[in-house]
Amino acid sequence: MTDLSFRGVLPALVTPFRNGRVDEAAFVALVERQIDGGVHGLVPVGTTGETATLSHEEHRRVVELCVQTARGRVPVIAGAGSNSTEEAIELVRHAKAIGADAALVVTPYYNRPNQEGHYAHFAAINDAVQLPVFVYNVPSRTSTDISNETLARLAKLPNIIGIKDATGDLTRASFQRLMCGEDWIMLSGDDPTALGYMAHGGHGCISVTANVAPEQCSAFYDAALSGDWAGALQAQDRLITLHKALFSDSSPAPTKYALAHLGLCTDEVRLPLVAASEASRREVLQAMKDAGVA
Repeated sequence: MTDLSFRGVLPALVTPFRNGRVDEAAFVALVERQIDGGVHGLVPVGTTGETATLSHEEHRRVVELCVQTARGRVPVIAGAGSNSTEEAIELVRHAKAIGADAALVVTPYYNRPNQEGHYAHFAAINDAVQLPVFVYNVPSRTSTDISNETLARLAKLPNIIGIKDATGDLTRASFQRLMCGEDWIMLSGDDPTALGYMAHGGHGCISVTANVAPEQCSAFYDAALSGDWAGALQAQDRLITLHKALFSDSSPAPTKYALAHLGLCTDEVRLPLVAASEASRREVLQAMKDAGVA
């Protein structure tokens, strides 16, 4: 049966900065806020964590801080992707060494491998490190898409245990569930369609919105996991404008603005990203009110 220790809402954590450096104190406080808000897991140094502009030293340090702060209270899935297979293996090895519970590995971006290349990339990681790995499929960012047929092959490998599916394509979820088997863990990577994804058999979501509204997102996933679809729909209706607003400008700038408005960190992002526009800020503030975020 599916290992449901990886289920529910797992925030794709922002990496807070102050004066160009990682703000470690703010990061620790954000992790504690998430756990207090009832989230089911944590995902440091993913896309929302601006991993593309972190140095290798910063990347490793943020994962270590997350694991140390979580102290086993919730699982940690460490971002560990690269378009270099060798580098991805090294990042997964580091995640295992410092005690992360799993790794999140994005499909190789820019290189645009074919399906056999995708399989070989993840198979090499599977063979190199004994740590559970989630495949992260986000074609809008990587310009490549891993097929359900390739995922079905990967699902037979012992360390490739599931997917973060940020395609927003709900039809592929049902086919994937049938093709990959009951042990395959299905996590959405798209907040707005996560209700449908859960109804198609998904187990949870690696969420951007949870950064801002951990309690509200946790309540949504608790309802969905318990089969309270009416309650989940009601929660979705409160959150949907926030889901949209947090992508009203280049992510994670709107999310960092929301957190700065709450006094939790600065809204600083690293170039080539810039701070959220005034129009985006207005949209975020209204959406926070709609969602009941103080």
